[in-house]
Amino acid sequence: MSSGHAVLHLQLQALPPPPLRFGSVLFPSHPIQSKRIRNSSFSLRLYHNGSKSSVFGRKSGVIRSSVAEEGNGAAEPKHKQQVTVKRPYPFHEIELKWQRYWEENQTFRTPDEIDTSKPKYYVLDMFPYPSGAGLHVGHPLGYTATDILARLKRMQGYNVLHPMGWDAFGLPAEQYAIETGTHPKITTLKNIDRFRSQLKSLGFSYDWDREISTTEPEYYRWTQWIFLQLLKRGLAYQAEVPVNWCPALGTVLANEEVVDGVSERGGHPVIRKPMKQWMLKITAYADRLLEDLDDLDWPESIKDMQRNWIGRSEGAEMDFPILSSDGQERDTKITIYTTRPDTIFGATYLVVAPEHPLLSSLVSTAQRKSVEEYTDLASRKSDLERTELQKEKTGVFSGCYAKNPVSGEAIPIWVADYVLGSYGTGAIMAVPAHDIRDLEFASKFDIPIRWVVMPDDKNLSGSGKAYSGEGTVVNSSNSTVGLDINGLSSKEAASKVIEWADKTANGKKKVNYKLRDWLFARQRYWGEPIPVVFLDDNGETVPLLETELPLTLPELDDFSPTGTGEPPLSKSVSWVKTKDPLTGKPARRETSTMPQWAGSCWYYLRFMDPKNSKEVVAKTKEMYWSPVDVYVGGAEHAVLHLLYSRFWHKVLYDIGIVSTKEPFKCVINQGIILGEVQYIAHKDSDGNLLSADSGTSVEYHQELIPEEKVMKSGDSFVMKDNPNICLIARSHKMSKSRGNVVNPDDVVSEYGADSLRLYEMFMGPLRDSKTWNTSGIEGVHRFLGRTWRLIVGSPLSDGTFKDGTLVTDEDPTLEQLRSLHKCIAKVTEEIEATRFNTGISAMMEFLNVAYKWKKHPRLIFEAFVLLLSPYAPHMAEELWFRLGHSKSLAYEPFPKADPAFLKESTIVLPVQINGKTRGTIQVEETCSEENAFQLASRDEKLSKYLNGKVIKKRIFVPGKILNVILDLQNVKATVQ
Repeated sequence: MSSGHAVLHLQLQALPPPPLRFGSVLFPSHPIQSKRIRNSSFSLRLYHNGSKSSVFGRKSGVIRSSVAEEGNGAAEPKHKQQVTVKRPYPFHEIELKWQRYWEENQTFRTPDEIDTSKPKYYVLDMFPYPSGAGLHVGHPLGYTATDILARLKRMQGYNVLHPMGWDAFGLPAEQYAIETGTHPKITTLKNIDRFRSQLKSLGFSYDWDREISTTEPEYYRWTQWIFLQLLKRGLAYQAEVPVNWCPALGTVLANEEVVDGVSERGGHPVIRKPMKQWMLKITAYADRLLEDLDDLDWPESIKDMQRNWIGRSEGAEMDFPILSSDGQERDTKITIYTTRPDTIFGATYLVVAPEHPLLSSLVSTAQRKSVEEYTDLASRKSDLERTELQKEKTGVFSGCYAKNPVSGEAIPIWVADYVLGSYGTGAIMAVPAHDIRDLEFASKFDIPIRWVVMPDDKNLSGSGKAYSGEGTVVNSSNSTVGLDINGLSSKEAASKVIEWADKTANGKKKVNYKLRDWLFARQRYWGEPIPVVFLDDNGETVPLLETELPLTLPELDDFSPTGTGEPPLSKSVSWVKTKDPLTGKPARRETSTMPQWAGSCWYYLRFMDPKNSKEVVAKTKEMYWSPVDVYVGGAEHAVLHLLYSRFWHKVLYDIGIVSTKEPFKCVINQGIILGEVQYIAHKDSDGNLLSADSGTSVEYHQELIPEEKVMKSGDSFVMKDNPNICLIARSHKMSKSRGNVVNPDDVVSEYGADSLRLYEMFMGPLRDSKTWNTSGIEGVHRFLGRTWRLIVGSPLSDGTFKDGTLVTDEDPTLEQLRSLHKCIAKVTEEIEATRFNTGISAMMEFLNVAYKWKKHPRLIFEAFVLLLSPYAPHMAEELWFRLGHSKSLAYEPFPKADPAFLKESTIVLPVQINGKTRGTIQVEETCSEENAFQLASRDEKLSKYLNGKVIKKRIFVPGKILNVILDLQNVKATVQ
C-alpha cells in the first residue's frame, strides 16, 4: 500500500457485543455492528473490535473519546466485517511521522554556538504551571501564535530562540501530597510528562534541549543565588506583616486560598495576624518601574494596570497632635498622608486602620471593648473586601480626639476598615465634603461636613454629593497659625499648605506609592528553600555561602501543616539543625520557602544558557539574546508576574548580570477561549417554558437546551418548535466544574493537530476572547483537505492517496504569479502583525482561485506550501517531501512578494464613439488596439453603437482611450 493512507479499518463483531458505557449511561448490546445513538444532549457512533469498544461523539458540542477495555477473555469471533472510514487527508499518519522526524533530527534545536552576525528573534510563552488536568483547547492559542512567529523567523534567516519549561512549584501539588501521601515531585514529574506530550502532539517547534523546571536543584540553585544578591543589597529583609492565618488548618494561606473570609478548602475561618516574614524591597525600584514603562511595546491597558498598582502620588504628610481627656496635647501625634492638602481645613475627623500601631494607646476605657470587637471582625476580611467602594461603611469611635493643626479644632478619631495599615501611614484625615467614602461614613455617624473647595460649576456644591475635583478654596483661614488659603486655586493652596507645614514642623512634602514590598515567604514545603540560617545564640541571620548552593529540599513523608504556624520543613529536624558555614556555631535553617513567583522571575534568562553551571547566564549569550522580542501570555499576569520579573531584572542590571533595563520588549496578551455556547430556557414550577425576555416575576428554574433545538432569530436565540420562547445564550471560561472543558487530545484525534492550530488562529483576532465551536473546526479541516487534494490528487477507491503530486514543471502564467504573490504579501504582512486569522483567509482565497486552474506549476505550489507551513507544519512538511525535497522545510527561505506582480493587471479604458464617451471596458494594461475594439464590440452597452456600422477609423491611445469614428455618410444613406 502506498504512503499516505487515509483509511481507518475497524473490525466489527457480527455477534452481540458487550454493553458499552458512556459517562454514566450504559448502552445494552445490539445485534448490529454500529449504531448511532441520539438523545437530546449528544450523539454517538459506537464501534466494536473484539473486546475493545470505541466511542466517538460530541456531548454539548464537545469532542470526547474513550476506549473501554472489557477484558472478558472471550474468543475472537471468526466472522468479521470491515468498515472503511475515509479521511480528507492522512493526518493520522503524517503528523506522527513528522513529529518523530523533528525530534530525531533535533530540527528546532538552537545551537549553543551560533552565527551572531545574523539577526536574532527570541519568542517566548509565559511559563505554564503543569497541572494534573493537562491542557484544554484554550491553552494552545498563545502557543500556536508564538510557534507561527518562530517558524516564520527561522525561514526569514533569523537565529530563533523558542524554548519551553515549567513553573512547577506550587500549591496544587502540595495539597495533593497532603491528601494522598504522594510526594509532590512525583506528581509534578507526571504532570510535566503529560504537558510535554500534549505540546509535542501539536507540532510546536520548541527547542526541547533547553527545557527547564523550577523544581530542579540545578535551576533553583540560581534562584537562591539571586536571593543572596538581594540580601547583600538590603533588598531582602524580615518584618512583622499581617498574613492570612487559619487556626483550624494551622497554616498561613495565600490570598487566592481565602474566599469570603474562610479557607477555600474546608470553609474554615481565616484571620489576619502579624507574623515575621521575608520581604523584598520592590518599593526601592518604584520610580524606575514606573518611568521605564513608557518605552515598552506593551498593551496600554497592561501598562496602565502596572501604573495603578505602583500608584505613585504626590502629597503631604501632616501631623495631628493627640489630645488627652482634658483637651491638652499629648506627646504623641498621628501622621496622615494626603494627596489633597488644600482640603485640610475641611478635615472633621481622623480614621485609623484597625491594625494601626498606635490604636491600643488611643482607645479610651469606655470604648476599648467595642474597638477590640471591631478590629477582630476586620482581621477576617481581605484588603479587597475592606476597600470595596460599594460596601456599607463600618467603624467605631476610639473615644479619643486629635487637634486639626490648621484650624485648631478637636476632631474625633475613628477606627474603620476602609483604611488599610499597609497604605500611606495607616491613617487619613477625613474630608467628607470632598471624598465619597468619607461622606458616606460621616453621614452614617452624624459627623460634621464642611465645604472648603468650591467648584467652578456652582450647581455641584449644592448637589448633596461629595465634590472631589479642584476649584477655589473657601472657609480656609486661621490667623492664629498664620495660614490663609482662601481664594486660591486648589494647586496654589496645596503648595502653600505644604510650605506652611514644613516651616512650622507640622508636616512635609511626600511622594507615596500604593506599591507594597513583596511578601516573599510561604509556610509550605513545595518551594525553593531560602538560603539563610539563624544562629542559636543570638538569632543573627547568616546567608549561606554561594559555594553551598543549591540548598535542596529534604525528603518528607508528612507534608501537612504543623498546626502551630511553623512550616512543614520544621518537621525535618536533622535538616533544620545545622551550623554557621563560617564560624561553625550551632544554627537552624529558615523553614519557610520562596513563593511560586520566584522561579518565574528570571527563567527567560536561563533559557539563553540552560546548562551553565558557573553563572546564571554567560555574558555573551545574554548580550546577544536579550531582551525577549515577543512575550505572549494571559492578561491575568499583567501585574504581579510582569512586575516582579521587571524588578528582579533591574536588580540584575544594577549588578552587571544583564545588559538591558527591561526583560520583555513586546508583550502580547492572547484572548480567552470560552466554552461552547450554552442555551438556557426558563421553566416555571409546572414545567412550562417561559421566554427569557418576558420580564416575569414568576419563580423559575433553568434548563439547558440542546443546540439542535435552537435557532437564531434576529439578535436572539429561540426554540425551533416555539419561536416565541426566547433563550439565554452564554459562554463561560472553560473549567472542570462547569463541565465545558474541551480536551485538545480529542480534537487532534478526530481532526488532526494542524486543524486545531488553524482553527484557533482562524477564530478571530489573537487578542480577543472567542467562543469555542466544535463545528467551526470542520471548516478549516475542509480547507486542509482541499489543499491536499489540489496538490496530491483525489483519493483512490480504497481511501488511500497515490504517491507524489499533481504538480508539473511548466512555467506559471501571469495570472498564477499574480495570485501567488498577492497571497505571499498578505500572509507575510498578517503574520508579522499577529493578525493570523486574516492570513488564513488570504490562503483560502488563493486556494479558491487555484482550483480553477487546469495546470499546477511547481513554482507556484512549492511557494504556497512554504506559506502554509507556519500554520500547518505537518501537512506542509509532507507536501514538501512529496514535491521531491529530502530535508525539512523549516529553514527554507520564506517566499517574498515581487512588487512587479502586485500591481493591478487591468485598467478601465474609456470608449468614445465619434468623440463622445459612451462607456468603459476593463482591459489588460498591455492590451492592443484590436483586442480593445473586440472587447468594446462585445460589451452590452457599447455594441449597439458599433454592430453593423461602418468604421471610418479608430484612434487608440494605449492605457488612455479608444475612440471609434463611424462613417456617418454611409449611416445616413442606410437610413434614407
